[in-house]
Amino acid sequence: MGDWARARLPAAVAEFLMFVLKQGWAAAFGIVLLLAIIGSRLIWSPDWWLTRYDALFLFAIAVQVTFLSLKLETWAEARVIALFHLTGTVMEVYKLHMGSWDYPDQGMLEIGGVPLFSGFMYAAVGSYIARVLRIFHMQYAPYPPFWMTVVLAVAIYVNFLTHHWLPDIRLALFAATLLLFWRTRVWFFAGSVPRWLPMPLTALLAAFFLWVAENVGTFTQTWAYAGQSAFEMVGFSKLGSWYLLLHVSFVTVTLVSRTALVATPVRPTAREIYRP
Repeated sequence: MGDWARARLPAAVAEFLMFVLKQGWAAAFGIVLLLAIIGSRLIWSPDWWLTRYDALFLFAIAVQVTFLSLKLETWAEARVIALFHLTGTVMEVYKLHMGSWDYPDQGMLEIGGVPLFSGFMYAAVGSYIARVLRIFHMQYAPYPPFWMTVVLAVAIYVNFLTHHWLPDIRLALFAATLLLFWRTRVWFFAGSVPRWLPMPLTALLAAFFLWVAENVGTFTQTWAYAGQSAFEMVGFSKLGSWYLLLHVSFVTVTLVSRTALVATPVRPTAREIYRP
């Protein structure tokens, strides 16, 4: 497809087209899961023997197995997804207990009232980050001291849990992300020319698309925030939450693989950039 675009379209248009398609390919797990959420909402009946939540969990497992068997996902990426599923489920159980959001339907496959498919929502974020690093040959340079990023990620995660009964320090955490990553550029290769974006801006753009996906979840009444009426949009304040959570997500991925963290970016070979 890239060869076809480069042969028939202006270079800038071909590169942008491949950027969009590669982004979609990196987010394939999340896109398929969102389509399943929408489709199941349209067709599911409460009289069926299998609940919608349980069906979504089994579907997510089947997608994961399919991706691995077809080599669309590596085992290293699968380990990232498993780690995200674990940390995400822990947060879901706690947040549900604190009344932050609710799941209006019921299912048999759940922990503490949280349907197990919900962990795959977080796993989809981990899958995207792990895949986009590989597909775009992303490099983060210059990267701050690794231990500082881990401390920041832990602080963000803990604040998500403790702000219900301790002071919310997210404003300080926003400032910390800017101070720590303001020099870090996210280098990527949609084509042969290296491109880059500031890391905080990259996180903000990704947070916007996660906010859109979250609205899909609430519009289909798969979950709902406390006090949120039917078909009410998720508040823009959640963009900030996703922005912070993306930093946690990225550091979680780097715990498994740090190959993208470099002092200076290195251009991959043309064979690596254009391989299928």
